[in-house]
Amino acid sequence: MPKAFYRRNLPHLQRDDKPHFLTFCTHQRWVLPETARDLVLRSCLYDNDTKIRLSAAVVMPDHVHMIFTPLTNELAREVYSLGEIMDAIKGASAHKINRQLGRTGKVWQTESFDRVLRKSEKLDEKIQYILDNPVRKGLVLASQQYRWLWQREPINPYKPVHQTQEH
Repeated sequence: MPKAFYRRNLPHLQRDDKPHFLTFCTHQRWVLPETARDLVLRSCLYDNDTKIRLSAAVVMPDHVHMIFTPLTNELAREVYSLGEIMDAIKGASAHKINRQLGRTGKVWQTESFDRVLRKSEKLDEKIQYILDNPVRKGLVLASQQYRWLWQREPINPYKPVHQTQEH
C-alpha cells in the first residue's frame, strides 16, 4: 500500500481520489531547450488515464506544473504513489533529454513540491493558474499560443449525447 505521507527533504502528502498540484524544477534552474520541453510534455502525458488522471500540465523553461489525481493499480489493488508517478515522469524525461542533447547529468531537482487540493480550493481556479503561467511570465500573449501546455477537455454536463442510428 502506498504511504499517505513520506519524506525526502520535504514532506509529501498523498490522498486517494484527490487532485494533487505538483511542481518540479530543473537542476540549477537550467533552461530547457524547446526540443526538451516537447519530451517533458510527452512524459507528463504518457501515463495519463493509466496511472494518473491528468487535469492540466505546463512545461515552463525551467519548471513544470501539473494537476492530476493518482489512479488505482488494479493488479496491486492500491493507488499509484506520488513517488512512483514522479520517478517515472522525471526519470523518463531526463533520460530522453540527455540522449537527445548528447549530454549527461542531472536534469531535475531531486525534490518536487506537491499539495493535495482541498474541497475549498476550486480545481478550475488551479487549472487556470497553470494555463495562465506562460502569459504571466511574458512568454506568450495568450495561453493558447504556448505549445507546452495541456488541459483535459472540460466535461460539459449539458452537452447532448449523440446516439448512432441503426439502419
